[in-house]
Amino acid sequence: MTTVTSAPSADRLLPAPRTRAHTAFQAVRRQPLLPVLVVMVLVFQSTTGSFLDAGNLRGIATDAAAVAIVAVPLALLVISGYLDLSVGSTLALGGLVAGWLAGEQHQSPVVAVLGALAAGAVVGAVNGVLCCYLGLSAFIVTLGMLTAVRGFAQQLFPLPLSGFGSGFAWLGGARVAGIDAPVVIAALVLVAGALFLALTPAGRHVFAIGVNREAAYLSGIGVRRAPFALFVVTGVAAALAGAIKASVLDSVVAGTSGAGFELTVLTAVLLGGVALTGGSGSVLGVLLGVLFLGCLQNGLTLLSVPTFWQQMAQGTALVAGAALAFFGPRLNR
Repeated sequence: MTTVTSAPSADRLLPAPRTRAHTAFQAVRRQPLLPVLVVMVLVFQSTTGSFLDAGNLRGIATDAAAVAIVAVPLALLVISGYLDLSVGSTLALGGLVAGWLAGEQHQSPVVAVLGALAAGAVVGAVNGVLCCYLGLSAFIVTLGMLTAVRGFAQQLFPLPLSGFGSGFAWLGGARVAGIDAPVVIAALVLVAGALFLALTPAGRHVFAIGVNREAAYLSGIGVRRAPFALFVVTGVAAALAGAIKASVLDSVVAGTSGAGFELTVLTAVLLGGVALTGGSGSVLGVLLGVLFLGCLQNGLTLLSVPTFWQQMAQGTALVAGAALAFFGPRLNR
């Protein structure tokens, strides 16, 4: 005897309202920054009338691209229990090297960018050796490197550099399928970071090292090799961001380029829910943190808020990010 099974109705296929509400609540609880970001965007749109214009959104995305490129590897580094405060000076060094190769040495844009990436890799490798293999404090080492790399860059390039040529300008000014090249690069970095964490054993090792380094070591995980690689990648990403900024501005100054950039990136990472103690975080959260800072700065600029108030707002966001990183995991229990 054959049993005929009726096709499920549309109501049975769709989740019940209570289920949808529960799912939405869980999503908000996992990303508490999301509703705050939505409310902030609505407030800026209602007060300025032009915040959601296509041109303004494009400007926000372009400005936030450099932050996103560095925030993703820095977030992975923080998840593994380490920190890099030297990214601002590494960004300046990368921009100077790329600009010098493209402008004064008349090298191709590819060679200029590769030179910048090599400089960033060297800075990251020094950080990695001192922190991962010699066991020095990442906070102290990278804080010292922040000053040392800046001084080294000023010694190498005491005068401002400018006039890098039309070929190098492609990196920051070209459009790919109608999207600015820096935004495309940032999107690729975000996708690569998300896939790395979600799909690869190395991504799971990063979490394991951040949760309990000794237990990870006893499990056979390379507790030095993985963070060292993340230090190098973070340095390379910072140098790439420096090359992009040099391309966009067609100039770079050793003393001021990237000043305060490390705090901006760290704020985005903490706002995104990455625990400063390691072991917790997501690329989606980092993206929200980057967008939050980009929208905040852009909206305050549209409202003609003085610079010192904008700095106070960013500092407050950093404190809020630290609180979010502390209380977020407890809310998810």
